[in-house]
Amino acid sequence: MPFSDIVRAVEDQFHRDSIPVLRRRRWRPRVIPYAGYGSAAPAAASARPDSGVGTPSGHSADGAPRDMARVLARMVMRPPNAPSEGPLFQRLPEELPATPRDARRQAAESLLEAQRGWRMFIDVPVPHLPVTVRLGGMSVRTRADREGYVDVVLRGHGLPPGWHEATLEAAGAAAVTTRVLVVAPGPRLGIVCDIDDTVMVSHVPRMFVAAWNQLVKYTSSREPVPGMAQLLTRVQQEHPGAPVIYLSTGAWNVVPTYRSFFERNGFPEGPMLMTDWGPTNTGLFRSGIEHKRTGLRRLMIDLPEVKWLLVGDDGQHDPLIYGEAAREHSDRVAAVAIRRLTPTEQVLAGTQLTHPAGLAPEARALAESGVPVAVGADGFELARSLRPEVLAAQLQQ
Repeated sequence: MPFSDIVRAVEDQFHRDSIPVLRRRRWRPRVIPYAGYGSAAPAAASARPDSGVGTPSGHSADGAPRDMARVLARMVMRPPNAPSEGPLFQRLPEELPATPRDARRQAAESLLEAQRGWRMFIDVPVPHLPVTVRLGGMSVRTRADREGYVDVVLRGHGLPPGWHEATLEAAGAAAVTTRVLVVAPGPRLGIVCDIDDTVMVSHVPRMFVAAWNQLVKYTSSREPVPGMAQLLTRVQQEHPGAPVIYLSTGAWNVVPTYRSFFERNGFPEGPMLMTDWGPTNTGLFRSGIEHKRTGLRRLMIDLPEVKWLLVGDDGQHDPLIYGEAAREHSDRVAAVAIRRLTPTEQVLAGTQLTHPAGLAPEARALAESGVPVAVGADGFELARSLRPEVLAAQLQQ
């Protein structure tokens, strides 16, 4: 038996043994919701010119609904007085609240921000818990996986573009709502953006520094990459309705911290597609490269009319992953923007120094993919290279 299977078996047994103990201590299942995404059906019916037969509005030629929504959540055990998400902690605010709304906001931030990162990873998942998901006029029943995660697709919800709320009802847990971004039909631009070392300075490529930042260092001490919030906001303003999807190798546990970080530093709101750091049937840890590859391919399948601007950095194989996507799906990639790490960051990350052309050797093919490529040290340099007319021209192709 592979060693990874032994570790998975031990982990599963630990969770099974822990849940009855926690129940005796009055802990109960809790739904931790994550933002999802989806698509809206076209308003007008389509017709096949060769037959003149029209298909119903919002349905494909085979009769399946064209609108879909991906709803994400996790089932964990929590004590009755625990917050809805994030670890238990309390600190003094930097300034006194002036209104009840400010008081609630400061209380939430104190729970999510002033934590040492390791506290965010202590959770007891509830595997295989029955869950009912409702969105629009549709509902579906499913079960959480072995790590407590729920990843379900609803079709035929009939909702218009914009943010909507889905309801999750799990056995033994209170019903909660989560937000789902429904993308408008028709060709449009979308943004896929990495997080660590792309929009947030956390040095995740470094093996030991990554452990320090993720598990020990205070989460509120992370800093934004200069100009990245302005770049993403500008692109979204120039292309109204453009979805922003954050695709990262970070763990789902830190989503509340990232969400607070984005809001505090002016980043556009958008769903986050993270990963689980636990053992799999192929190894002790999940492959970050494969997570991004499969996540990007699924976005192209779920949102077939969106052409993507791919934003990342050269410290975690983003040029390689984006280059592959651009070569294989050149009609679905509008442009690629790569934040260039400093020579010191690259050495500590274990990557080769920057290629004279501006990209690492493994990403030389990216420049030959046929899509515009912007390279810069921060968001301001990328913005100067990624001019509005470049993206506009790509969308017209």
